[in-house]
Amino acid sequence: MKHFGLLGRKLGHSFSPQIHQLLSDYDYRLYEKEPEEVEKFVKRGKLDGFNVTIPYKETVIPFCDVLSETAQKIGSVNTIVYRGGKIEGHNTDYAGFAYLLKKTGVHPAGKKAIVLGSGGSSKTASAVLRDMGAKSVTVISRTGENNYQNLNLHADAQLIINTTPVGMYPNCGAAPISLADFPACEGVVDIIYNPAKTRLLLDAQERQIPFVNGLPMLVAQAKKAAEIFLDRPIDDGVIPEIVRKIESQTKNIAIIGMPGCGKTSVGKALAKKLGRTFVETDDLIPQRAGKSIPDLFREDGEEAFRRIETEVLSDCAKQSGVVLATGGGVVTRPENLPLLRQNSVIVFLRRDLQALPLDGRPLSQKYGVQQLAKERLPLYRAWCDWEIESTGVIEGTAERIAKTVFSEERT
Repeated sequence: MKHFGLLGRKLGHSFSPQIHQLLSDYDYRLYEKEPEEVEKFVKRGKLDGFNVTIPYKETVIPFCDVLSETAQKIGSVNTIVYRGGKIEGHNTDYAGFAYLLKKTGVHPAGKKAIVLGSGGSSKTASAVLRDMGAKSVTVISRTGENNYQNLNLHADAQLIINTTPVGMYPNCGAAPISLADFPACEGVVDIIYNPAKTRLLLDAQERQIPFVNGLPMLVAQAKKAAEIFLDRPIDDGVIPEIVRKIESQTKNIAIIGMPGCGKTSVGKALAKKLGRTFVETDDLIPQRAGKSIPDLFREDGEEAFRRIETEVLSDCAKQSGVVLATGGGVVTRPENLPLLRQNSVIVFLRRDLQALPLDGRPLSQKYGVQQLAKERLPLYRAWCDWEIESTGVIEGTAERIAKTVFSEERT
């Protein structure tokens, strides 16, 4: 069996092993290295080849004996293979980014584009944009002529490409820019793929601007890298199928609904059915607060509870491929919505109000179920991707959620 992998500094976010497992049967692992370790790793050659991610796409160039035409043109290497006693450096990101633009309806021809970041991925994106006919391509860096302090010079940008790691797991929620400063924007591309929707992409979604994350690019470049590793062609048709599979494996299912509607019991049954981890925010809040939820309400008040709930949700929603049960009042804080949307399909579990229990639910006891429902039901429906009725049959409800969510992903 041949052995390949991914070289980078921090790789906890990577989906590359899953993707390469779907491409072929070779061994593929993650190799986290500090800068001073990179030269030895490349020259040692204990693998048959490997991919390279930030921040080493330019670092590895001096260690290569041969550079492909594309790698020379761009000045960035993301794939290395050992062949004939030589270290070959290739760039498959070019093919990946070109695929991303072509397949997602973002058309650069005749448009002004800005590229955030100045590293290897920025060079690749800039080359593709120019080759696809962009009117102009401006690279925005922290210290260059065009930087984040004079973005007003580029308010007329029509395409915005993020190649920085800002907003990437685990630092979700950050954004390199605000789209409010770009009224002419017609499309946003973020090469980050974990989370699925960065703050930048959520901003685009809110403004109804077409957007796409970097997962199709990741799969397309991996397919190209696998062709180099194996020295044989692979049909492009595998790309959308692998994208769908990775999305189905990594997307969370977040369950919202009234207190007592069955989020916990249904969520556990769903997680067991799908072979996923079950996470419940109400289980973690007492750990963070150092006291039970009833005591937290009684001693510190609802506002303190909501603040801690948001902190816990922020941590939980960063995960991938879990079933997440939220508290009934999670929808009362607007800042919780982007936390859920970044990586989750949101399911509203609806149950007859008369069947909702009150025990251990301070707000249900204080305000009454009808009053809470009047406030929250419109929010549940506004936030959710799917509304599923909970009939009290746990397994049946879990089955309906699974069928609904994965049927949606197949379309």
